[in-house]
Formats: sequence, structure tokens, C-alpha cells
Amino acid sequence: MAERYDYTHAERKERIIKICISVSIWVVSVVAVIALAWLLIRFSIEKTTVVDASMEPTLLEGDKIIIDTLTYRIRAPKRNEIIVFRQGDSEHSFYNIKRVIGLPGEKIRISEGVVYINGEVMEEFAKVDSMILPGLANYEIELGEDEFFVLGDSRNNSEDSRYATVGNVKRSEIVGRAWIRTNKFGFVNSLNKREEE
Repeated sequence: MAERYDYTHAERKERIIKICISVSIWVVSVVAVIALAWLLIRFSIEKTTVVDASMEPTLLEGDKIIIDTLTYRIRAPKRNEIIVFRQGDSEHSFYNIKRVIGLPGEKIRISEGVVYINGEVMEEFAKVDSMILPGLANYEIELGEDEFFVLGDSRNNSEDSRYATVGNVKRSEIVGRAWIRTNKFGFVNSLNKREEE
């Protein structure tokens, strides 16, 4: 006599196995997304607060920003990007926020309030005032292979690469790229962009 087979029971068992597999995949996916988000937050972003008026009108004193610490592990900073850096000595234990003007190997000079790069007038990305004091850049400054020349957007109210207290910024001193302003939402590197006249 042929053994009777319960198709209903077999189908139910198969359905339960499929559901268990789907739930397991869903749980693993959720855990993976949470772990990835935690890693990104832990190792690729930081937060800071603007402590002075040197980047006005782009960033105001008290603005809260998120720093992208991942991008510059992949590539070097570009001209006109706003960077966050910390210099090694105790006088500069806080974060500085400035705009990249000169890149490694370039020659920088400021004359009559205008920035010259390798003898050519630099086209400004941001709306800025003409500089009254050229500081160290009154004479041509040649940047080393790991050095950047930075300026604040409030050109006449900024302690930046024109002054010996800051000087040229080494790549190893750069924490990351100023990314998002959180108190008045906006992507930092698109703020105060000079529009074509």
C-alpha cells in the first residue's frame, strides 16, 4: 500500500522556511545598514562650531557645521574649498576654518588687495572685500609639496596664511572639508558663491 503524503503540511513547512529566510535576510540587512551608518558617523564626520567672524559672510560666529573627514583621505583639497584644520602648537589647539587659495607648489602673492597665483590674478569664488594688509604675501610665497595657502572670507578680519601665527597649512594638519551648516541648513562650499555679473 502506497504511503499517503500530506501535501498541505509540506507546503506549509516550505512556506515557513521561505519566511524564515526572508526575515533573516531582512535582519542582516538592517544590522549591516546600522553598522555602516555607525562607521560613517564615527570615522567620516565630525562637528564643530565657528568661533570667530573670519569667514563672514559665508559662515557666522556660532554657526554649527559638520566636517567631512573622509574626502581628503581620497583626494587633496581643491582651490576655493573651505577646510577645517588644527595646527600642532598649543596656541592653535582649536579648529580653524578657512578657504583654500593656494595649492602645493604654487607661488602666491598679494598686491593692491588682489591675490596672484603663479603671476596670474586669481578669480575669486566668493564675494570678498579687497585686502588692506597683504601680510607675509606682500612678497611671493612658494608653497611646499604638502602646503596650502588659506584665507578667511572676511579678508580684513581674518588671521590666516598671511600671518606667521598661521602661515601655510600642511596637509597633515587638515581635519576635513567643511560640509554642512546645520543651524541654518546649507552646504558650506556653495555658500557666498560669487554669481556671474
